[in-house]
Amino acid sequence: MPVMAGDKSFFDEMFDEAGVPRHPFRSYHRWFADQEPAKLLKKAAEAEDLFRKTGITFAVYGQEDAEERLIPFDIVPRIISASEWTRLSRGIEQRVRAINAFLHDIYHRQEIVRAGRLPEHMVSRNTAFLDRMIGFTPPGGVYSHIIGVDLVRTGPDEFYALEDNARTPSGVSYMLENRETMMSMFPELFSQIKIRQVSDYPKRLRRSLSASAPRKCEGDPVLAVLTPGSFNSAYFEHAFLADQMGAELVEGHDLQIVDGRVAMRTTQGYRPVDVIYRRLDDDYLDPLTFRPDSVLGVPGIMDIYMAGGVTIANAPGSGIADDKAIYSYIPDIVRFYMGEEPLLRNVPTWRCSEPDSLAYVLDNLSELVVKEVHGSGGYGMLVGPAASKRELAAFAAKLKQRPENYIAQPTLALSTVPILTKKGLAPRHVDLRPFVLVSPDRVEITPGGLTRVALKKGSLVVNSSQGGGTKDSWVLED
Repeated sequence: MPVMAGDKSFFDEMFDEAGVPRHPFRSYHRWFADQEPAKLLKKAAEAEDLFRKTGITFAVYGQEDAEERLIPFDIVPRIISASEWTRLSRGIEQRVRAINAFLHDIYHRQEIVRAGRLPEHMVSRNTAFLDRMIGFTPPGGVYSHIIGVDLVRTGPDEFYALEDNARTPSGVSYMLENRETMMSMFPELFSQIKIRQVSDYPKRLRRSLSASAPRKCEGDPVLAVLTPGSFNSAYFEHAFLADQMGAELVEGHDLQIVDGRVAMRTTQGYRPVDVIYRRLDDDYLDPLTFRPDSVLGVPGIMDIYMAGGVTIANAPGSGIADDKAIYSYIPDIVRFYMGEEPLLRNVPTWRCSEPDSLAYVLDNLSELVVKEVHGSGGYGMLVGPAASKRELAAFAAKLKQRPENYIAQPTLALSTVPILTKKGLAPRHVDLRPFVLVSPDRVEITPGGLTRVALKKGSLVVNSSQGGGTKDSWVLED
């Protein structure tokens, strides 16, 4: 099958400059070269049908045709060598340990602020900082139990952490379904190539959450996944994870406070819940503490949480570590709490709240990527090189109006991995979201994670809400 030439200014993870498969892809490429193109394209269509029948969908907000949509799946895997993964894992673990230490500190003595390493206003004026959490330590001392660290690659040994999703990271169900689909369609590949498994993630998620059960838990912890409901863009994932780890899937109206515990409604009455894996934002969690108009949360749940009657994962207030302005301080956060140099590099970041940085960003807007501090999903961002003059002018006006709401970064030369097209293999830009589980006694990193791919030629935006797709991510055994 033909291979379409890529832009040599981007690192191609499958092929070197001479078109020779790189080491991690060699066994796969030998198999691929023996396949009939028509058969592979048929398999790709079958995968799409399978995803549709399984109901693996998401919703796009803010559009007239916001019906459930499939996330496109590409059958060419993204392959990472064992040695590459070992290096990445060390950097990821260091980073998530530092994030949890940071969250504990800012809700207690704020030593990092006292030491002058983080401006006080970055905490006190941050909308994700919850005064209610000051002085409180979650069960087991863990704030962010599930973290998704977004990584991008620009060269053979050049990886950057692009974002830290420390509040409610999504996408793990697609990682699991992608692997199951590949194993069912190409079983011979998994007998020829030794690939680290990801299928045990739900079991490890349950074990990790159970290890952070509250002190009032008696016996085996009862777990529940709290979802905003079927209208939510990630509802498939909420239901999938609850089913896979043997937890109850509940909505706010299924829970109430009974005898000082959070209890869920069952056919035998109300049963206490020990650990709640919540998939809704802080604002909607408890109408008595946060938004009084919320019908998604549980009235009084924060009081029970603060009294040690239930564990909420991730902890309320952990979203401050999602903040993209805080992200720019992560290297200093790692140094401060870990006493080490960061093993994962940050992307250079300009904080538009600072006058000098704002001036630079406005002068170079056409060359930068600008993001909302609290944005997610690719919404509210500007990719300067792909923007029109009108879009640049409109965004410049927004920057001047609310500079503190934005950060800017250079446009990175994201690596590419080929996708399967009717004309053959064609390079497309990718990122990677490994999923990390944090419990009181360990940090576990799923080997690989979710690879998101920009399906449009030349596009650097990989988010599914912006037209991106996914791939199966393989980490090779030693």
